[in-house]
Amino acid sequence: MWSVLRNPTYAKLFCAQVIALLGTGLLTVALGLLAFDIATDAAGSVLGTALTIKMIAYVGVAPLIAALVDRLPKKAVLVSADLVRLAIALTLPLVTQPWQVYALVFVLQSASATFTPAFQSLIPAVLPEARQYTRALSLSRLAYDLESLLSPMIAAALLSFVAYNFLFVGTAAGFAISTSLVLASRLPHIPNEQAEHTFWQRVPLGVQVFARTDTLRFLMLANVVAAVGTSLVLVNSVVYARGVYHLGDTALAITLACFGVGSLLAAPNIPWILERFTVVHTMLVGAAIVTAALLSAVIVTAAAPRGAGWGWLLATWTLLGLGTSLVSTPSSRLLADASTAKNRNLVYTAQFALSHACFLFAYPIAGWIGSVSLLAAAAVLAGLALLATVAATIFALRRNLRTASDETLTQPEAGATVLRKARP
Repeated sequence: MWSVLRNPTYAKLFCAQVIALLGTGLLTVALGLLAFDIATDAAGSVLGTALTIKMIAYVGVAPLIAALVDRLPKKAVLVSADLVRLAIALTLPLVTQPWQVYALVFVLQSASATFTPAFQSLIPAVLPEARQYTRALSLSRLAYDLESLLSPMIAAALLSFVAYNFLFVGTAAGFAISTSLVLASRLPHIPNEQAEHTFWQRVPLGVQVFARTDTLRFLMLANVVAAVGTSLVLVNSVVYARGVYHLGDTALAITLACFGVGSLLAAPNIPWILERFTVVHTMLVGAAIVTAALLSAVIVTAAAPRGAGWGWLLATWTLLGLGTSLVSTPSSRLLADASTAKNRNLVYTAQFALSHACFLFAYPIAGWIGSVSLLAAAAVLAGLALLATVAATIFALRRNLRTASDETLTQPEAGATVLRKARP
């Protein structure tokens, strides 16, 4: 996996991605503490709205911006997006009203939604060989998992001797270093090609594939479980740490780090697990763990006024990270096995839109209901996870769901035949 870093251009781009991710992770912690300073116990509502705006920017604005910048040089697009994000990071410490947070988050996430697809489109050109490209994808996934653990730990260390506003400076520094690394890279020329379909044309076409493919319909239920579990963590961690347990700023970073620990416990072991169990069974176990963890969150929230410890919350967040990773990481196998070279772009676009749509309702539930009652928010999210998990389990059992990869593992000699039978 690490051999791809011998390519100097990819090495610089990967380092730019990692450093920008670390900066974004610091921003997550700082934004939560800023929301608590502005709205105290209603911080969850502010964060829920801000994260909902983030999803709107990703789904609604990103395709429009991508179309506008498609014919521009990729280096100019990446650098411009990083500079916008740097400026917003330095502006956030100055805000005093929730609407200012919403406006800046919208611009910031629109810039991120511009950077990410432009960055991803470069990798196949930098690493055209299929095996190297696959290794680059694995390395990128590892970077995301490590960021969820390392960023809160770095934030916790910094918060022990500086105010949380300095985390925004760290975020800006991350974007500045990312910009310099992109500028130092010799990027390949990618000829402009007219896409066969626009984003908004690909979504309904991809949804049609989801609707007629059993494994992808199962994936939609799994997306719901992953969204509700993640939403409680990202939206309400600051309310638990600062408002319920009355702990310091460092406690928020540690709480978020526990979610990252759970994710990191699962992610490296996914290949080993999938060699012994089917993709569907692995995802069902993850969904069950998320549901159990959300039910634990209900109990912890109800017992907190009677002295339930912060440690129980940390254990619950670790379980949520573990379960979410078991649900989300294998999902790419379902997408790959249920698509063909001709419709793969449609399927992945539909998954992007549909999975983000789950967050569009999960974030407001966690934030807006949580601002009235944390217990009610945890209970509603746990109920949704339970319903989706039960529905996914019944659907999988009735349809006897197996992917082409599962069949290939159990019947190697019939692999080519099974792959040809995979539904388009």
